Amino acid sequence: MDTTVVESSEFIKVLTDGTVERFIPLTAPASLELYKGYKCKDVTIDPLKPITARIFVPSDAAAATLPILVYFHGGGFCIGSTTWLGYHHFVGDLSARSESIILSVDYRLAPENKLPIAYEDCYDSLTWLGQQKLTEPWLHNADLSRVFLSGDSAGGNIAHHVAIRAIRDNECPVRIIGIIPIHPYFGSEKRTELEMEPESTDEVKSNDMFWKLSIPEGLNRDYEGCNLEQMKVSVSEWSRFPNVLVFVAELDFLKERGVAYAEFLNEKGVKEVQLIETKDEKHVFHVFHPDSESTRLLQKQMKDFIHNV
Repeated sequence: MDTTVVESSEFIKVLTDGTVERFIPLTAPASLELYKGYKCKDVTIDPLKPITARIFVPSDAAAATLPILVYFHGGGFCIGSTTWLGYHHFVGDLSARSESIILSVDYRLAPENKLPIAYEDCYDSLTWLGQQKLTEPWLHNADLSRVFLSGDSAGGNIAHHVAIRAIRDNECPVRIIGIIPIHPYFGSEKRTELEMEPESTDEVKSNDMFWKLSIPEGLNRDYEGCNLEQMKVSVSEWSRFPNVLVFVAELDFLKERGVAYAEFLNEKGVKEVQLIETKDEKHVFHVFHPDSESTRLLQKQMKDFIHNV
């Protein structure tokens, strides 16, 4: 059968026969040996779907119990993995520096698994935490009443939607007290000013492609998973939304989306919403430069939020 490319970017190629080719950057194996103040191992959340994750545990934590941060990687819902070298090092270093247990989740990817599957898979990771608390040795000192959700780009979007799901589920086994979206990935059919600038043309084209591949068939960027204004959340649910720390980057063409997200939460009456802009940095800089000064500052700011909520 003759196949041609219908969608393509630096990291993904989709062919007319439905075949998806992903170009994988360097990856890092899990290691039970201590490294830079943490150790990690891979676990299975659900073997049937499948959903996997990597647990990071700090080696020098002084507290008897530790907060848990559940991290969702970015990649436009279509690419990315906790095993990618940049994610592995960023999350591992964050675990050590913030003295937190981190569960970094590999959810199923679009276009094979369109939204809301990523939201469902990531919520399943919370259920898994509740089930494994008594049997997984690496979780023996995990505090399920001090759980944070974080993620970059699409992962920041996921953190928001998982928080909403947790509010609605009376049987959620963990207590989410904060979410930390990093350069969150939202959108709409209407463009922002930055998205309309000529120098953003290539980024906007790539952005549109990822949304097209991930949004349910027949819908557009005003889909409620994408467009904040279309989200059906009650006043009561907003009143129970956790504290939020939103990060944006000065040179990110999606910066306006992150700022709008913080403003949106404030308008809805969310009790605490902080917004921090990182100067002179681009979208998800911490993944590409996990050892940079800006990344270390980001991790410190996350640590302060985690231990002061």
